[in-house]
Amino acid sequence: MGTYLNPGNKGFQEVLQSEYIDKTGLIALVNKTVGTMEKLSCVSRPRRFGKSYAAKMLCAYYDCSCDSRALFDDKKIAWTEDYLTHLNQYHVISIDVTGFVSMVKKQHKAIGDVPELIEKRVYNELVMLYPELGSERYLTDCLIRCVEKTGRRFVFIIDEWDAPIREAKEDKNVQTAYLNLLREWFKNNNFTPQVVAAAYMTGILPIKKDGFQSAISDFTEYSILDPDQFTEFTGFTESEVRNLCETHSMSFENARKWYDGYDFPQVGAIYNPYSVMLAMRKKKFGSYWQKTSAAESLMTYINMDFEGLQEIISRLISGEEIEVDTEHFENDFETFKSKDDVLTLLIYLGYLAWREETKSAYIPNEEVRSEFRDILKGRNVSQKWIELISRSRKLLENTIAGNSDNVAEAIEAIRDTQYAPTFYNDEQALRYVIKFAYIAAIDQYLKIEELPSGKGIADVVYLPKRMSGYPAMVVELKWNKSSKGAIEQIKNRNYPAILHDFVGEIVLVGINYSEKTKKHNCLIEKI
Repeated sequence: MGTYLNPGNKGFQEVLQSEYIDKTGLIALVNKTVGTMEKLSCVSRPRRFGKSYAAKMLCAYYDCSCDSRALFDDKKIAWTEDYLTHLNQYHVISIDVTGFVSMVKKQHKAIGDVPELIEKRVYNELVMLYPELGSERYLTDCLIRCVEKTGRRFVFIIDEWDAPIREAKEDKNVQTAYLNLLREWFKNNNFTPQVVAAAYMTGILPIKKDGFQSAISDFTEYSILDPDQFTEFTGFTESEVRNLCETHSMSFENARKWYDGYDFPQVGAIYNPYSVMLAMRKKKFGSYWQKTSAAESLMTYINMDFEGLQEIISRLISGEEIEVDTEHFENDFETFKSKDDVLTLLIYLGYLAWREETKSAYIPNEEVRSEFRDILKGRNVSQKWIELISRSRKLLENTIAGNSDNVAEAIEAIRDTQYAPTFYNDEQALRYVIKFAYIAAIDQYLKIEELPSGKGIADVVYLPKRMSGYPAMVVELKWNKSSKGAIEQIKNRNYPAILHDFVGEIVLVGINYSEKTKKHNCLIEKI
């Protein structure tokens, strides 16, 4: 066994020593591609979504240098027709590209040295295993001769394939050299058909779109936007999380609130495996989605403010879903031509979730939302953001104090900013402006829209978070009517009934917009 050549099954053995959710069905999908024209698969996922676990599992299954039946005989893959056909039948080349990036940095070398270092390490291990291959000068020639000698082809498993693309985001020469290495392995008619039985690459970004994309254009891509048949292996499914919660006596509803991320029509919700398992282990829900070198600063992208990007982010924070054109993103960290490019990157990084049916993005859960809360705290943000949040906080203070005229004036001011929508022709538009105006409240309140209560549905209810010290707020909106009528509706339909367990002050807010006067008016009462 080697480090990069035939690394054996110890990595997967360690995985199985911990609580393991059976994802071996992924192997069956890769088995279907072995030796076919579809044998090259590239699977992109956000950080902390189990990419490395999958790589260790595939190594253990395909590696001919070990016997892994004991690891898989009781797993789902054992019930498939081709289970024994491919079990431990191939040479495996397993490369964690981030490891090589760290290696060259530690040696104070350039990222551009990564391709040569990868070839050198694999070549050395191959010659150590088969000394007679040492007469060959190039790794590709060694691999061809190895297949001829042993009768076994290679399965390539490349984890974090896009690390050099991310690390050398401004250096096209480094990117070109790295893509040329991949081309030599996977788009070489004198090598690929003879040597490569299958390849499975993982990363955060899909394959680079530039003049050199032909280097690996034969890969079938399964991105987070369209995982296709790999969807259920993208993360934990809802049923898997529910079972974990039952096993650990944890609240499934809280797990959903904190970690429910992407949503796909074919399988439903997909959860972040890393955070779910930590929550189960620690018996505590919280934010475990730590920053890594792979994830760029959220504020770096927001402060770019492409085409009003900050306004888009503010709408996302206030609970909106935003349509995003993902087609033109060039799959790197540097080439941004529009706000859609930045939003698409945030989807790939896991900051935003993607809804395929509506082609829209949204902030998925409490864990990710905590990352956005720094924006509300005014840290490392632009002056425009600071002014917006300051205005919103003042609005919240005036609302709680009962200063209805000041509230109406503040809503007018926010309505007139660049952040407000260009349309303003119905109550739904008014609702959006109100949610946006109270954006600063998100840090202290849980916002619930159209909440069934009493004899009707309250437009927007703000429930104070524990220990916040704030009163609850019930907001009713009217269009071409009156703010007094809004307050009367709150009382007559007993909207505060939903807060019957709440001990403390409740602020009733009635807001009306008149198309005739083009003005807002407000009435506030406390109970």
